[in-house]
Amino acid sequence: MRVLSALVSVVLAWPALAQVADQGENVGDQILSFIQSAADLLGQGLVKLVNYILPAGHEVSSALATPLGYLGLLTLILFLFGVLEAARKVIWIVVGVGWVLMLVRIVLEALGS
Repeated sequence: MRVLSALVSVVLAWPALAQVADQGENVGDQILSFIQSAADLLGQGLVKLVNYILPAGHEVSSALATPLGYLGLLTLILFLFGVLEAARKVIWIVVGVGWVLMLVRIVLEALGS
């Protein structure tokens, strides 16, 4: 009986499950579309920057915009992870100093009482 009720509930819930799967794919498509758009925008900006720096007549092709954009995004992600790693080290130092000061205060209160 339990198997039959489970089977019926799965069959009846199938359209809802399919809709959830479609929304998941939609979110994935949106994320990939955002990454592509960000890479294109960043790449176009980098191509314009390089063309501004280079002398006239030696312009970089706009076909490099997408690869430059993805490389720029990866560089930005690595930079952010580097900043987070440095912040993590500073936070550990602050936490360590906090524990030392807390232990000193506990010792001072224990000796003062």
